[in-house]
Amino acid sequence: MDSNDNDAQINALAHQAHGLGQQGQREASLSLWREVLARSPEHALSLNFLGQDALMRGNWQAAKDLLARATKSDPTFALAHANLARTQRLLGEPANALASLAAALKLEPQAFPAHLEKALIHEELGQTRSAALSYENVLRLLPSQRTLPSNVQAQVLHAQRVVAENKSQLCAFLDSKLSEVRPLHDSRGMRRFDESLEIAIGKKPFYQPHPLMFPITGLPNIAFFDREDFSWAAAVEAATHSVVEELDQVLSDDGGGFVPYVQTGEGQPAGQFAALDKKLDWGAYFLWRHGRPVADHMKRCPNTMAALALAPQVEILNRAPGAFFSSLKPNTHIPQHTGATNCRLTVHLPLIIPDNCALRVGNHLRSWTPGELLIFDDTIEHEAWNRSSELRVVLIFDIWHPHLNETECVMVKSALEGLMEYYGEQAFVDRL
Repeated sequence: MDSNDNDAQINALAHQAHGLGQQGQREASLSLWREVLARSPEHALSLNFLGQDALMRGNWQAAKDLLARATKSDPTFALAHANLARTQRLLGEPANALASLAAALKLEPQAFPAHLEKALIHEELGQTRSAALSYENVLRLLPSQRTLPSNVQAQVLHAQRVVAENKSQLCAFLDSKLSEVRPLHDSRGMRRFDESLEIAIGKKPFYQPHPLMFPITGLPNIAFFDREDFSWAAAVEAATHSVVEELDQVLSDDGGGFVPYVQTGEGQPAGQFAALDKKLDWGAYFLWRHGRPVADHMKRCPNTMAALALAPQVEILNRAPGAFFSSLKPNTHIPQHTGATNCRLTVHLPLIIPDNCALRVGNHLRSWTPGELLIFDDTIEHEAWNRSSELRVVLIFDIWHPHLNETECVMVKSALEGLMEYYGEQAFVDRL
């Protein structure tokens, strides 16, 4: 028989053996795998299957010999490396087992069982920190718990405990390590580092900008900007009293002119904003709306318009400026969402601020202080709430992102206007 015919027969036997195994006919499958191995003594698939069978029967040395042959025959066979690691662990060869797992994970980095086996070995060796790192990978790659058998669920709970304890010890260690250098630096200079550290050790999630429409690359990932860094900010804040007087006048006229901020179009899903759709729970008194002036409102609020003129507002045909008094009724929650483009920042001038009101942007939670601007990137996930029994009102407007240069502002303006011309203005009127 020539070699091609022999190879074809071996392949056919291997296919049949695999199929029988899939059908639960284990003994029949084993018989065929033995025949394959007799015809081809270094057949990696048969060596792995027979090695797994020896492992299940408790014949660990035989399993090790078969699986070592499988990995030698096919060094790219990740499962054989992982199975060999298990036999080496059972035989009391942890160093060899870790080497085999390293080979398996180099071939298949997302292999959940291999990370779990690695964690167990490190833990048995008393290497709790290495075990915790491996358990972190286990948790990161965890499939849906609904599909996990009870014994694996118990291992997952154990992994969570080990990781949590390690994080606690790591925090204490780093606090001690950094205690000497921290007092040498001011709190503002430490803010970004502290947030990065908390993300690195798992105390906080990592939020990034997710513009819905037009992402600008290369901009820093900053949730809240320091108002002191904007030359125009103090002048706008100085106008707070006169702006509040105009707002009070608007509100004294029964709030005439406020409209629901969320107004979903006919046939369009409201999504997470369904509870606010077409309701004044979240209201808006527009001064500029989609780049168009609301003349009657502007006429009633000349001081507010003068304050807005001090800021570098975005100007895009049929899109911006956008400026309005934003009212939030008692016990109202604006659910988490992200904005359209990070070419701009959102600015809040707090006007009427009861207790128990807050704004979260990414990991940062801020309350509003009357007369102190909050400037943030709304393409980072954010939400707001009023848990008081009184009305909350802020003046909202947009400014160009300070890290865009003049050329970029001109080009972004032209591109956004082009997009609206191409798709139709209504495709991009939503500011959320």
